[in-house]
Amino acid sequence: MTAAPGIWQPHDGTPQPPEEVCFQALGLTFTCTATPTPPAAAAGAALDTTAIVPEAGGAVLGSGEAAGLSWVVAETAPGVLEVRVTPDRPATVRLGWRVPCVDATAFWAADGGEHRGLPPFWRRPRVAALEKNAPVGCLVGAGDVAVCTYAAAEVVKPVLTRTGVVEETGEFGFWVEHEADPDSGLVLRLDCTRRHFARTLAEVAEWWGTRNGLARDVPRVARMPAYSTWYAMQQHVDATSVERQAAPAAELGCEAIIVDDGWHSDDRGRGYGYVGEWEPSRTAFPDMPGHVAKVRGEGLAYLLWYALPFVGRHTALWDRVRPYTLAYKEHMNAAIVDPRYPAIRDLVAGHLTRAVTEWGMDGLKIDFVDQFAVEDAPPPGPEADCATVNEGVRRLLAQLPRDCLVELRQPYVSPGLWPYATMIRASDCPLSPAHNRQRTVDLRLIAGPLAVHADMLMWHPGESPQWVATQLINVLFAVPQISVDLTALTPAQEEVLRFWLSFFREHAEVLQRGRFEPARPDLAYPQVTARSDDTVITARYAPIPVRAPDAGTLWLANGDASTDVLLQVASAGPARATVVDCRGRTEGDEVVDLALGLVEVTVPEGGLLRLER
Repeated sequence: MTAAPGIWQPHDGTPQPPEEVCFQALGLTFTCTATPTPPAAAAGAALDTTAIVPEAGGAVLGSGEAAGLSWVVAETAPGVLEVRVTPDRPATVRLGWRVPCVDATAFWAADGGEHRGLPPFWRRPRVAALEKNAPVGCLVGAGDVAVCTYAAAEVVKPVLTRTGVVEETGEFGFWVEHEADPDSGLVLRLDCTRRHFARTLAEVAEWWGTRNGLARDVPRVARMPAYSTWYAMQQHVDATSVERQAAPAAELGCEAIIVDDGWHSDDRGRGYGYVGEWEPSRTAFPDMPGHVAKVRGEGLAYLLWYALPFVGRHTALWDRVRPYTLAYKEHMNAAIVDPRYPAIRDLVAGHLTRAVTEWGMDGLKIDFVDQFAVEDAPPPGPEADCATVNEGVRRLLAQLPRDCLVELRQPYVSPGLWPYATMIRASDCPLSPAHNRQRTVDLRLIAGPLAVHADMLMWHPGESPQWVATQLINVLFAVPQISVDLTALTPAQEEVLRFWLSFFREHAEVLQRGRFEPARPDLAYPQVTARSDDTVITARYAPIPVRAPDAGTLWLANGDASTDVLLQVASAGPARATVVDCRGRTEGDEVVDLALGLVEVTVPEGGLLRLER
């Protein structure tokens, strides 16, 4: 093979790449560079050689300095490295490394969408910042092991990462880059333990939380099923229609209702030309506090939707905020306001706070945070109090009420947002169960303390009960949001919904907080498992065998059309097998002798097996 290119390549557009510094640790060769940030700090600033403090049993593997950089590498646990590279002046620091691309099956990234193939190394770098994406990735190998999981400690400022197959050598290359200074540096966690990839990503989330103190108590209601108006009503929402859904939603097992777009205007054009003033429509919601009290009287928490960054062209605010905007979105008929200005933050935060303090809302659904991530933002004016949009967004979110529920959404998944939220939802994928499954699983892997919500579930009025159940099973390891007219359900659909929502509620602790083991990210997770010490819950989305535990209880939800389910038995013996259909009606209940090897059981589509040993 030919020689591999370095971490600086011709298409990077850099006329003179900076000097590269190399060092080794744990069999890996690291290459790093520093490009001074203009205006550069005075030459001769002291190098920061503060060592990373390893966990018990860890060790500093090496340190050094050259070309205006200092570095230290610690093994914080067997096979887990923490690398810190510090410039002697403000600079853009880049750190790169490679691993043999052997038995690799997928590359997982927080913004990977439905694509899990191995990208080429020359592909455009990903960008992660507070308002979009997260600085983490994992090269996954056969058997779902993590060949290499990486994460940057920086969770507010932009972090660029390039990852992919180095065609010249058959290796998989990585580099991570962001602005750094002598006080902070670039800090990277690297996991090459070849453990299950989900375990390594869960530890990344723990690392982020420990480093940044990001943990927040998430109330129980955030983990319970919810009703959403969006797919059921779109913008045609009013107090009467919401109140009509409240009682059946509560009776079926929902504990919150989320009122989406349409409450603030009589416009039904699907655009955002009328957002930003956030006054309830006088025709649709003439008495917002009274209406909220009625809904809460049914036992439901009430969350209200806001498009956080937008001010519409047709609002009275337009002329006032126009000088303080980041960009204008022609197709949305709205501008993105600039949070670097205190007056803008006060305006926006005041609107959202009013919903909680004056109208009695229990929470806020905050939409479009990712729209703050504009390219080539204008320079801040003299009234701005911070230089970067990232910091402006952080300050804006910090002004919002802290004692209420807050829903965020993919792709704004940075752990830097954890202090300001209680739940995070999969991005829109109506009537797409496989996408909803993949997106909720992706979120579960790095969501840390937040409750993960599925995109809203909808279906045609004529949908079969089996397919309604299959949609629910596809989001079994997240919080379901239902968005259909509950007063128009068929008896069979209602029975399915009641059964599966009760299952979500009864097993929420294991489903949402148990040891999480999704399989085969290269195949969009055809099987997902969560477990506690004595309970295993597995959802099957393709005809592949399911491992039966040697003891305890197995719940197996069949989200596939095939009903001949194969159990992989490693310990023979008797077990009690109970099978119910998609509506929870018992189809079989008997003691069976499980032989070693593969054992076939029949579980109907959308149905559930309980195996007790």
